[in-house]
Amino acid sequence: MIELVLNKIKIDENRSEQVIVLKEREGSRFLPVVIGIAEVNAIKLKLSGIEPPRPLTHDLLLGVIEELGAKLREIHIDKLENNTFYAKLVITRNGSGETKIDARPSDSVALALRAGAPIYVAEEVMDEAGVSEF
Repeated sequence: MIELVLNKIKIDENRSEQVIVLKEREGSRFLPVVIGIAEVNAIKLKLSGIEPPRPLTHDLLLGVIEELGAKLREIHIDKLENNTFYAKLVITRNGSGETKIDARPSDSVALALRAGAPIYVAEEVMDEAGVSEF
């Protein structure tokens, strides 16, 4: 697995697309992922440091995970099929191993930013979808 960091958010109003651009922490390739407007807003809200008066969906889910005594350890973007990325939330609980939960990459990144959890991509996904410039 290759560790990624959020590099930028691009909004193409002509094509009505929002793209998060993830970059290799120890490399030069980028992984662009098209996401929905709600998810881009959730990511931008967290990056801006604004705390909503009531928990939004990603804050709620992270709160539930933590209240159950668990921790979002990391996320894995582990598959690309028919131009769709797939991801897993890797959750640990009191040393009892890990649980992987299927999730969209956009939701996974929004949660990872809130939890301070690292983002990883499978090497084969990066080889297929990674780009050298963005």
